[in-house]
Order: sequence, then C-alpha cells, then structure tokens
Amino acid sequence: LRVNQAGVIPVIFASSILMFPEQLVQWFSGGKFANWYLSYFAWGTAAHTVFYALLVIGFTYFYTAVIMNPVDIADNIKKYGGFIPGIRPGRPTAEYISKVMSRITLIGAIFLALIAVLPNFVFAATRIPNVYFGGTALLIVVGVALDTMKQVESHMLMRSYQGFIR
Repeated sequence: LRVNQAGVIPVIFASSILMFPEQLVQWFSGGKFANWYLSYFAWGTAAHTVFYALLVIGFTYFYTAVIMNPVDIADNIKKYGGFIPGIRPGRPTAEYISKVMSRITLIGAIFLALIAVLPNFVFAATRIPNVYFGGTALLIVVGVALDTMKQVESHMLMRSYQGFIR
C-alpha cells in the first residue's frame, strides 16, 4: 500500500469542479452575483483555497475506494499463500487492510491537499502573478520518473533472467 494511492487524479477532479462555476460566472459577468462570486471564490482567495483542499481530500478518499478493493487484496494474499502476521486470512485480513488503508489515505490526502494549495500560499505571500505551477506538476514529474525507473529496472532484470532461459 502506498501513501498516495490516488496520484494526481483528485487534484484534477477538484480543480475541474472549482473551475466550472468560475467559467460560467465569467461568461455572464457584470451582474451582482458574478461580482460577488468572483470576489470570494476566484483562484487565490481564502474560500477557494479551503474548498480546493477539502475537495482534494474528499476525492482522494473516493478515488482510493474506487481503485483499491481490500477484499480483492485479501483474496490475492490468501490465494498466493501469503498472510499478514497476527491477522487471520480472509475477512479479518480485508478489514485490517481497510483500516490501514483509511489511515494511510488520510495522511496521503492531507499531503496531496497541501501540495495542491501550495501555489495559492506562494501567490498570497509574494503576489507574483502566474504562479500556478508547483505542487501538481511536481507530483506528475516525480511519478513519471519513478514509473520510468521501475520500467528500466524490470527490463534490466528481465535481461539478466534471459540468460537462464536459453
């Protein structure tokens, strides 16, 4: 189990949901509601930052629940002869994995939310425009680099085993 099972998908979902009403309001700008909405919920405002962080945390839990099934993981562990010391195979293992996964997901969700709102804090502190980069881009770059390293490692390992096959 990884700390951040969901990757950057929750950040993408949260930013999309927050951008949609802002786009609608900008199309119909000039009204009282549009001005009020843009003054309180535009990018960089405190309300936007709080909602963004909460959406990232919520989507992290949601997406982790969608992609990770503790029952399947427990069944696979049991099927391949593995076990978790002190935990019985089957349902108790699934419950244990679910409990551990929700604790790990909380840490990962908070970390992901902090990384996602980091540009908002940088903008608030420095007032440098166009600072919307940083956290999400860093997560993507590191994720791609780690995935590339895993692929290279697996290819190198496969080459060393080819000598045994022949």
